[in-house]
Amino acid sequence: MSSPNRILDQLMPSILLGVTMVVTLVAAIVAIEIGYDVPLFTKGAFRFERPWAALLMIGPLLVFVAQSGLYRRRGTRLAISRASELGAMPRGFRATFSSLPVALRVAALTLAVLALMGPQSIHAREDDEVEGIDLVLVLDVSLSMEATDVAPNRFAATQHVVSDFVARRPNDRIGAVVFGRDAYTLMPLTTDHEALQNVIADLQLGIVDGRGTAIGNGLGVGLNRLRRSTARSKVVILLTDGDSNAGNLAPDQGAELAASMRVKVYTVLMGLSDDASHQTGVDLFGQPVFQRGRYLVNPELLQRIARRTGGEHFNVGDRASLERTFHTILDRLERSRIADAGRVYGELYPALVLPALALLALEVLLATLVFRRWP
Repeated sequence: MSSPNRILDQLMPSILLGVTMVVTLVAAIVAIEIGYDVPLFTKGAFRFERPWAALLMIGPLLVFVAQSGLYRRRGTRLAISRASELGAMPRGFRATFSSLPVALRVAALTLAVLALMGPQSIHAREDDEVEGIDLVLVLDVSLSMEATDVAPNRFAATQHVVSDFVARRPNDRIGAVVFGRDAYTLMPLTTDHEALQNVIADLQLGIVDGRGTAIGNGLGVGLNRLRRSTARSKVVILLTDGDSNAGNLAPDQGAELAASMRVKVYTVLMGLSDDASHQTGVDLFGQPVFQRGRYLVNPELLQRIARRTGGEHFNVGDRASLERTFHTILDRLERSRIADAGRVYGELYPALVLPALALLALEVLLATLVFRRWP
């Protein structure tokens, strides 16, 4: 083989790869800009959600090295005489472009990695004024919430009704606090209600020490979430099933603090009696086993908190009354105008995944029908 032919033979895989990559990327850019109406080269109009996935680009590179570099070093498949004369003959189409399937595969893998990086269009929303309030849900997760006087139990009923309540307040910033023997922030104020609903749905008793009911601490942590709020209307919904018997902040002190911050506190007492049953396990046949227990309640305390802050107190004895209570609270809540500035992200990965699949299909066809080696 002449020296120029040998050089061309060595460079052809890289040339084909370069041309294939350029054509593929240009086609993808055009598809995104025209099909999705996204100006990729305009600042702030495009982003990768997972840029760290670019580390996977080493994969296509390794495939190219293995398929094109090592391919030429494989042993002879058919031994013939006077091979030097065959090397001097002009190269045909299939010999010249034999590395095209490899280039297509590398281009497809590159597009797949770009898709894994999460390409997204960014559409900035204009500042707008919408009706809403800042609201924090303060939820009791003490062990007494296992009581079954509110079916299926107090805790499960709370999860369902609270999630429905969140769905009915689309323009509010809502946060959540959970408390037992102490109190913790479950979710800060957010307009991402789907995320908040998912977090509430995943709640389980025992996530915090449930051997006490720190109503004052729960109220204090909820007020702390509202400390920097600039909304005209600020509300705490405090849901509990017992008396305050833990924590280092007295509930009445929390009520005074709420009043000074102009935060209305709506209190909801789960269960009308301090005598209720709760499930302790299952029997040999898988049936639930219940046991009666006494859970101290203090409706007067919750009434004082609501009255001191300009809110309202509710007693709940069953699931239906719990739902009615939250619907009543919905009607009572005021609204204020808050800024709703943000961004909307559009997923662009289909513009990369579909061409990648097409390139892989084309590679298989070419390798099977056109560039198949014999023997």
